[in-house]
Amino acid sequence: MAFFVRFWGVRGSIPTPGPQTHRYGGNTSCVEVEVDEVRYICDAGSGIRELGIELMATAPKPVRAHLFFSHMHWDHIQGFPFFSPVYVPNNHFTIWGPKTADRRFARLLGGQMKSSYFPVDFRDLGGTIHADDLGSGDREVDGVRVRVFHQHHPGVSFAYRFEKDGVSVVYATDSEIDLDLDDAELPTRDPAALRGVPEDLVAFCRGATLIIADGQYTDEEYPRFVGWGHARATTVVDLAVLAGAERLAVFHHDPMHSDAEIDDLIRVCQQRARAHRSELQVFGAREGFELRLDA
Repeated sequence: MAFFVRFWGVRGSIPTPGPQTHRYGGNTSCVEVEVDEVRYICDAGSGIRELGIELMATAPKPVRAHLFFSHMHWDHIQGFPFFSPVYVPNNHFTIWGPKTADRRFARLLGGQMKSSYFPVDFRDLGGTIHADDLGSGDREVDGVRVRVFHQHHPGVSFAYRFEKDGVSVVYATDSEIDLDLDDAELPTRDPAALRGVPEDLVAFCRGATLIIADGQYTDEEYPRFVGWGHARATTVVDLAVLAGAERLAVFHHDPMHSDAEIDDLIRVCQQRARAHRSELQVFGAREGFELRLDA
């Protein structure tokens, strides 16, 4: 049994195509997790368009998948109307709400396809789209245990953990961990020291094979964007170290960051992990990259 993780969109806020971003990619958030040929799609930013093309070309027919949304900000839903498999009869998609009877994600996806915004109405999609929920936030979905965690972000966002047979992937974007740090002396502490990441978040991520986490800001940038809902990349390194994770993909790259600037940020994150004597593998999420995770 293996997990296949594919990055289709890794950028935050707005698509940023161009020569300065072509290596990491300019599409907004979309990550595919495949387990035993079952697909779990995290967010539907502009990257989901390319995923749809790939599914139409190579996936067994009819196409079936589960969709999990961190939240409904535009950069996480704007690709859905261009996700070609939803237009094909007999294809089937389940949109998951994070708690009992939560159907808001399905409703909001339909809202962005009203005629004022888009020429095709949600009701006219050819595929079958079903809304379901995770109940108490811990449910088995097609053989994979899925858990949910509430995050600090304007309007709230949700992290998801996908787990089976000892392999686990945490998808935790759009989370301002820095606002939740349990450390009153943070401004005067040694900046190299591990930060006081809340224990409930550490527990949610504990032992993860891979954490995909929002690390949009550098340490120098963050003070200008407090309250915007995103974390310092070095703080998510501390989270991964404290959780004993194996790998960390720094995700939701700032739209103003070039490939070279992301390279610099990832080097800082790798140095921080080594300074804590951690074997954590840190890399920058990159559009088109596929990772196999074995039990």
